Amino acid sequence: LSEEDKLIVARARKIQRFLSQPFFVAEVFTGSPGKLVGLEDTIKDFKGLCAGEYDHMPEAAFYMVGNMEEAIEKAEKLAKDAA
Repeated sequence: LSEEDKLIVARARKIQRFLSQPFFVAEVFTGSPGKLVGLEDTIKDFKGLCAGEYDHMPEAAFYMVGNMEEAIEKAEKLAKDAA
């Protein structure tokens, strides 16, 4: 793949992870509390992902979080744990 295609794939994978927010009905199975994110925040965060504003963050930071602030906090924690 070209570098541009690799970037597109990386963003798509982050979007896929970001859209996997924890559901209230799954709390019993996952042990994670459910999250409710407003439509405006979801659209804003999604646009940021598509525009590459979060390309510097690892894919794992986007999995099972609510809004982008939680993803940023998770990315910082992952970086700290890796150091």
